[in-house]
Amino acid sequence: MSVIRKVRTSLISWQQKILYRLIKTKVIGADMKSSGIDPEKPIIYAMQYPSYAEQMVIDKEVSKFGWRTPFQQLLSKSLPGRPFFSVYKRPGNPFRKDGVPIVARQMQRQAEWMLAEKGRDIQVVPVRVMWGRAPERERSFLRIWLQNSGALGSRLMTFFAVMFNGRNTFVHFSQPLSLRELAGDASSAEIVARKLSRVLRVHNRQVTNSVLGPELSHRRTLVHQIPNRPLVRQVIDEEIEQKATSRDRLQAQALKYADEIASNISYTNVRFLDHLLTWVWNKIYNGTEIHNLEPLKEVSKDNTIIYVPCHRSHIDYLLLSYVLYHKGLQLPHIAAGINLNMPVVGSILRRGGAFFMRRTFRDNRLYAAVFDEYLHSVFTHGYSTEYFVEGGRSRTGRTLSPKAGMLAMTLRSYLRDSRKPIIFVPVYTGYEKVFEEKSYLGELRGKTKKKESLLDVLGTLRSFKKSFGKVNVTFGEPVHLTEFLNERRPGWDTEDYSDTSFRPDWAPAMVDQLARRVTTEINRAASVNPINLIAMTILSAPRQAMDETQLVRQMEAYRDLLAMAPYTDMTVLPQGHGKDWLAHAEELDTVSRSKHAMGDLIQTNERQAVTLTYYRNNILHIFALPSLIACLLLNNRRNSFEDIRSHCHVLYPFLKAELFLHWEKDTLDKAISHWLDVFCQRGYITQNGDYYHCADSDSEQFPHLQGMAEHIMQTLQRYFLATSRLQKQGSGNISAAQLEEQSTLLAQRLSLLYGINAPEFFDKALFRTLIQELIRAEMISEGQDGTLSFDEGLNPLTDILENVLNGALRQTILSSI
Repeated sequence: MSVIRKVRTSLISWQQKILYRLIKTKVIGADMKSSGIDPEKPIIYAMQYPSYAEQMVIDKEVSKFGWRTPFQQLLSKSLPGRPFFSVYKRPGNPFRKDGVPIVARQMQRQAEWMLAEKGRDIQVVPVRVMWGRAPERERSFLRIWLQNSGALGSRLMTFFAVMFNGRNTFVHFSQPLSLRELAGDASSAEIVARKLSRVLRVHNRQVTNSVLGPELSHRRTLVHQIPNRPLVRQVIDEEIEQKATSRDRLQAQALKYADEIASNISYTNVRFLDHLLTWVWNKIYNGTEIHNLEPLKEVSKDNTIIYVPCHRSHIDYLLLSYVLYHKGLQLPHIAAGINLNMPVVGSILRRGGAFFMRRTFRDNRLYAAVFDEYLHSVFTHGYSTEYFVEGGRSRTGRTLSPKAGMLAMTLRSYLRDSRKPIIFVPVYTGYEKVFEEKSYLGELRGKTKKKESLLDVLGTLRSFKKSFGKVNVTFGEPVHLTEFLNERRPGWDTEDYSDTSFRPDWAPAMVDQLARRVTTEINRAASVNPINLIAMTILSAPRQAMDETQLVRQMEAYRDLLAMAPYTDMTVLPQGHGKDWLAHAEELDTVSRSKHAMGDLIQTNERQAVTLTYYRNNILHIFALPSLIACLLLNNRRNSFEDIRSHCHVLYPFLKAELFLHWEKDTLDKAISHWLDVFCQRGYITQNGDYYHCADSDSEQFPHLQGMAEHIMQTLQRYFLATSRLQKQGSGNISAAQLEEQSTLLAQRLSLLYGINAPEFFDKALFRTLIQELIRAEMISEGQDGTLSFDEGLNPLTDILENVLNGALRQTILSSI
């Protein structure tokens, strides 16, 4: 190495050390470890604007990948020109925001070098260095100086950007491009360079949209525009005509509603929340694992993303925003209940992206119109959004039946303007322990839901002394709204909806289908953690107590079963061994240990037993089908495949409606056959010709099959209770509401008499779902007077339930009704 080269290398290293004392970087974007890049081939880095500071950052971050760094490549002169080039030059006008597109001269030289030999190629890696996330969107005097685009462009401005925002520096790497593939048949270096520049400009806009999102109007401007939007004007005109109210008064009311609703994202506030939440997560969680994120990064570039997570805890929206921010995706606007708009807390949430909505506004047409217009503004600008299709938080751990109000407003907006495609992204969040565990337990025992207050928020600080385990966040299969509508309503985009106020007759049924599809996709993305497995295992045991060795074996057996027959390709299973899981559960105070000379016993007290039903219910849908098959096998020791298949087809629609299972009629048989094969491989059952037989009752495998059957047994008991009550009342003698109420009370009574520690056993909503599915399956019908009628069409279901449940249990239920 020459003296000059050594000096230059030392100088660069010295400059980088100084710079990295001032900044803290986080790499976002594509996973460069799996990018397929060849470090032996020349690599050039496409920047947005020329900047030596950014070049030093890129060089430093690339060195962490184990590649030859850009400065090393420059010194080796393996490629003509520099390994950096920019797509824009800074504008001459200091107040112009956008840069001037250019075709870098060195790019032409490098294209000439590549074209000179047929086997040569150059890998182009687009990189964005962001001194802070969107400081140009802050409303302060310094925003012009510190904006990411660096419009003023001098070294002094870069210095200020580093000083003020350097600790929040993001480096976004994109997937590499092959210049040879991009060139195609082109023989002119100039044409290749221009083609690359065009591609990179489009890519730059996509990255800006994905990471930062498009700019919404200043909040004040947006809020003041809403009273003059079409839907709001229409309602105001109708209100004036019907109630003789003044226009000024109605517009003032609309303005007040808009101000109450609108979010006010502040990246200064976001940075504060980032530091706060980083401290909180590190304090209470053992880690957060993210799954299936890469597909989201791709679809977020050209589409409006609507995140639809399950709703288990108030932590959900904070956690999701935190994950998206750290993974380099734009922050969503989050629909939050007006009850969270508390002093101090509400302001922080609003500046973090929350917009507030009232629980109901069915009778307030003006508020509904203002809310519609606000959502329409967010969607059509392409800003990502987040709302919960379940409405409220699940107190039982199950995914709740969807409340389709927000989906209906989304569809209505899309029928008005579908130029920006909308994609729903289901998100499943799996906790090992939720913050609200204690309050949920109280509510399930009959306590009134307590209204949120600032004191309650401050009271949660006591929880920071506890551990809440690990969290899994899984992004599900996206639902493309355009494709969804095309499949079910061909030609929808050619219809005129203005006469119906964008509420066509077919919309309610479409929204219901969309709600079920989204909820099913949430469940498809479910993850399994050790606490889920412990809950599944110990709650299936008599008195919720088990020998330690047996408990560990059965947990591991469940994990192995799911590995052999995963619910979906997104299913995440816990690593490690059952003993480690049990020790972790004891640390979280989920189970208790009783010492015994012949082997320790693991058991639960009443609080732990009820709490564990929550975590069992998180993944009950994953075990629903194998548990149903186990029930059929246990209570009828000799079954043909056709018997099992026909019984499953009768019961499955009710389980599907309740648990949002993903198999359709044409795929159910394959799933049944696969689970039977798995049971055979595990020794739970044997196959003799066309018949399946349970393992011997004194075998090691029999308790596992018995435990598996218990998971769905309580559900089948509820079905038997409701249908038996209906039959006892007689056809045409009871309404759906009465059957729902009476079944709930009977289930509640049974749970008290027989110690059923499962609050969902007497959940009124589940009986409502069952009755609706019975009507949909035409096993019963609802008359104009509201009474339920039935004939022998109900018999196939009741016959199977009688065969599945043991005689003592049947008599207990029949004697209670």
